[in-house]
Amino acid sequence: MTDTPFTPVANPPVIGHTLCDGFVDLSTPDSPWGLIGVRGADATRFLHSQTTNDFALLRADEARLAGYCSPKGRLLASFVALRVSEEGAEEPHYLLICRRNLVATVLKRLRMYVLRSKVQIEDATGSMGLHGLLGDVALQAWQAAPNAPAWTPWAHARQTLAFGGTRHLVVAYPAAQMDAALPRVWCLQPLDAPRPEGQALPLSDWEWAEVRSGVAMVAAETQEAFVPQMLNYESVGGVNFKKGCYPGQEVVARSQFRGAIKRRAYVALAAADADTPTPLPGAEIWSVPTAADAQEAEVCGLVAQCARAEHGMALIAELRIESADQAAHGTCELHVGAPEGAELLLQPLPYPLREDI
Repeated sequence: MTDTPFTPVANPPVIGHTLCDGFVDLSTPDSPWGLIGVRGADATRFLHSQTTNDFALLRADEARLAGYCSPKGRLLASFVALRVSEEGAEEPHYLLICRRNLVATVLKRLRMYVLRSKVQIEDATGSMGLHGLLGDVALQAWQAAPNAPAWTPWAHARQTLAFGGTRHLVVAYPAAQMDAALPRVWCLQPLDAPRPEGQALPLSDWEWAEVRSGVAMVAAETQEAFVPQMLNYESVGGVNFKKGCYPGQEVVARSQFRGAIKRRAYVALAAADADTPTPLPGAEIWSVPTAADAQEAEVCGLVAQCARAEHGMALIAELRIESADQAAHGTCELHVGAPEGAELLLQPLPYPLREDI
């Protein structure tokens, strides 16, 4: 299966937001990002048995995108996970970056499965400084880390800071911007560490970059709305099909190998003025036929993630593949919120969908 070759709209409306080089503080009270800490002698085994990715083989220079599923294979949460303890530590310590409005419910559910495992799970939001680095600031921070691995999504580098403590850097998928890809890095560091170098940017810049990367993170509003493939997780390193069992594993594998994937994540832009409401995650997306004698409009997908800018908004839209193809060929329009809502203009995915699994 390949991504649909969308053709840019002729003379499109001015939509978008130009991202600058700099850093975004993601630890502020209004930030939508939180942290979950998992530590203990059995922490690696626990995460390996509960999530869609392989933690047993996680190297010191790697992080993981991982999903946490219900028994029906529906995503309850997704994380960017990294090990912050030293390799070989008797009690490994992991931090999971996720949407803050999920932390309490995910903690409660994960703790149900600890049983006799030697694992402690805690709300670690606020325990470390969390920043998003963009553009040259991201590249320079990576180059400053000694022994940093090759630049590739989910690579993990450590930098010992001059005053003490360790800064952790994780390469995220880049943000599509015009004809370029803007580098992005997650940065975790001690609370009293100097802030990253560069220009301080607003929170909205990181949210826009997140959406333009095409990698959606599950929020409270979209819990149990998607199986991992609906968000393209198997194509961006979020699912390992060779590891052992985890909740929902049979459903996820069956969807992949029996050709049952009928819905995908797409990036879209929409024109919006000050009066246009910003759709929340989980908002409906409508397919509106363009032919006068066609069938009535119908719901064909959901908003997975949305970001707002002065001249419009960007969305990661989970859609029926059939509806996305129809929109690409002009036989339907896609509207968010209602049939008369803002029209979505699908963009090329910033990464290929894998066929070699």
